[in-house]
Amino acid sequence: MSVLLAIESSCDDTSVAICNNGKITANVIANQTIHQNYGGVIPELASRVHQQNIVPAVQQALIDANVTKQDINAVAFTRGPGLLGSLLVGVSFAKSFALALNIPLISVNHMHAHILAHFIDDPKPNFPFLCLTVSGGHTQIVLVKDYFDMEIVGETLDDAAGEAFDKTAKLLNLPYPGGPLVDKHAKLGNPLAFKFAEPQIADLNFSFSGFKTSILYFIRKQEKDNPNFIAENLDDICASVQHSIVQILMNKLKKAAKQYHIKEVAIAGGVSANSGLRNGLQLAADELGWNIYIPAFQYCTDNAGMIAIAGYQKYLKKDFVGQDVSPKARMEF
Repeated sequence: MSVLLAIESSCDDTSVAICNNGKITANVIANQTIHQNYGGVIPELASRVHQQNIVPAVQQALIDANVTKQDINAVAFTRGPGLLGSLLVGVSFAKSFALALNIPLISVNHMHAHILAHFIDDPKPNFPFLCLTVSGGHTQIVLVKDYFDMEIVGETLDDAAGEAFDKTAKLLNLPYPGGPLVDKHAKLGNPLAFKFAEPQIADLNFSFSGFKTSILYFIRKQEKDNPNFIAENLDDICASVQHSIVQILMNKLKKAAKQYHIKEVAIAGGVSANSGLRNGLQLAADELGWNIYIPAFQYCTDNAGMIAIAGYQKYLKKDFVGQDVSPKARMEF
């Protein structure tokens, strides 16, 4: 029997999960709404709200999983990458909790955990598989050979796809967080209404900085001719931008699958909750005979359930860290 407590605090969501013999029995996520006032995450505010949320979140997870502190065999936590102040709250709490109960500590890489979220529920991918990890801070194509034997075969050279969604939302005066709102409006619009050029980047890499700039110039030009352009075309703009981003991602993913002769294909990260990307993956699966894997919505965005399942695999190997461990804002993959 193994019961793990897992803590995720890399950005603005405080999350705590319980993993009982490889099964997630609680996954509590405390969202921070304070950042809506500023149109983006304020790191100092994020760390302070983590301090307020972490004890209640741990208590709620224990209640949901019907376990006590004394039942916990190990504590898994996000070491990085992420906002240093936010990570510090989670790491410090994990160390204190483990020290008080004299149980092991398990360090988890946030990006590994996004990929391993596919092992929470069935069906689970078979090794090797390709995983497109897409979030506000990362866009990567990863060749996954084993639980912790992973190789980045393509990544963004500048901005991430999630940033392109967020920047578009800001240009369209949509409130933070804007990515889900772009998706919502895209469902009502024509994805072919407006055309945006696809960046021509070598190999399996991505670039979204130029794409973001092209959207800015497009909207400025249209508003010059028609001040009401955004209000009159909001759904079509969102649909067209989303369609373009999905095409950029899927074209590289198809190229990677062909290059590595792999038909086991997954997506992960916050943007994997996007309906356009999910539909694009399904269309590619139908066309190319892929077996595809998409996490449940609660395991797409930052959550402790993915930290717990990654920690469980490390627990089986007795891969523990000491009390001298410290958070890392930038962490090697």
